[in-house]
Amino acid sequence: MSELVTVEIKDYVADVRLNRAEKMNALSIPMFEEITRVGKELAHNKEIRAIVFSGEGRGFCAGLDLANFTDADFSTDPFGPGRGGFYPNFFQLPGYVWKKMPVPVICALHGVAYGGGFQIAMGADIRIAHPSTKLSVMEIKWGLIPDMSTSQTLRDLVRVDVAKELTFTGRVVESEEALHLGLVTSIDENPRDAALKLAATIAKRNPNAVTYGKYLFDNTWHGDEYEGLKAEERLQAKILKTPNQIEAVMSEMEGRAANYVARDVATFDDITLD
Repeated sequence: MSELVTVEIKDYVADVRLNRAEKMNALSIPMFEEITRVGKELAHNKEIRAIVFSGEGRGFCAGLDLANFTDADFSTDPFGPGRGGFYPNFFQLPGYVWKKMPVPVICALHGVAYGGGFQIAMGADIRIAHPSTKLSVMEIKWGLIPDMSTSQTLRDLVRVDVAKELTFTGRVVESEEALHLGLVTSIDENPRDAALKLAATIAKRNPNAVTYGKYLFDNTWHGDEYEGLKAEERLQAKILKTPNQIEAVMSEMEGRAANYVARDVATFDDITLD
């Protein structure tokens, strides 16, 4: 059996690909487990500076594999032991693990991003879509609400009335409208190549500053103004005069490529504002 999620790390960039092309990367229970496992493993790798997330085959991800509904444990009690009662839960983690990743995650979309695939993509920091990409919240088609962390990711991208309309209708949104609404960051004929190019650019920057910058926005965007300003100051103080910050200045002044050491924190849990 081939790997359900493949990972290749090169030049500080992790190239992550959903690898169930024969099923349009539909989300089986093992797929949920593998996406989360890979995400957690990458989160603790201090050498990684950016992640590109894409899908093999004809589309990014067609959503939930309907075969899950024939699984006795899933259909009887999907939020049973090991799957629910903790947060993010088993089904929320495949999307939320990317939002909490301590490095930027760039999602390259093509074909379709439906249902669970849509929700996983929303957990990325940046989304680059092929012009023919189609997106849909989709869960309403099956009489459900989106439950893979979209309540905490979509709110950062679109107005609440837009999120409601997409959720209530489950309609398919094409790439140009997705760009207009804020669901995707840009459109490119070769989204994976564009994502890898952007990741390479980010990987050349001070990894501590990139991680702290992501943390700053993710933790203050919806918060108190005073706390946000304080966070700016405290985080900047942790960066100033560190080896990587000094290297950033020296490499610019000397016109050479920077030679950074690994970032000083593994995950966001390691960051404090003391």
